[in-house]
Amino acid sequence: MQSRFLFPHHYRRIGWFIFLPSLALGLACMYGDFRFDFLDFDLGIQGNLFDSGTLNFTDEIASIGLIVSLLFIAFSKEKVEDERIAQLRLESLQFAVYLNYAILGLQILVVHSSAFFEIMVYNMFSVLILFIIRFRAMIYSDNQAY
Repeated sequence: MQSRFLFPHHYRRIGWFIFLPSLALGLACMYGDFRFDFLDFDLGIQGNLFDSGTLNFTDEIASIGLIVSLLFIAFSKEKVEDERIAQLRLESLQFAVYLNYAILGLQILVVHSSAFFEIMVYNMFSVLILFIIRFRAMIYSDNQAY
């Protein structure tokens, strides 16, 4: 069965190429308050109670880079895309969604205040990360069986 919604196989390499710098940039933005000055934009709003009038898009670039790279890594075709791979892909995706929401439910009960925002930022990427880990592990164990 041919899947219509998978990227070509070489997109996985492109995904890894985008992932590493995006991850580094995202962590630097989140924990090091890193910003690229050339990504500052003046909104023309002065005296607003909630905004300083300047917006920096560094963290948005990192987030988009992470999303695109994880999608490329997760949903690129294998060299041999057969029924078994499709079944492993489906089972891995289902497992990742279940596990992600179980972890999120636990975090909703346990984590409060400003740390909850951090949890939600990580949650944007965790489904794809859990899927990639599970799918790669299942392919590895499937290959070891043969």
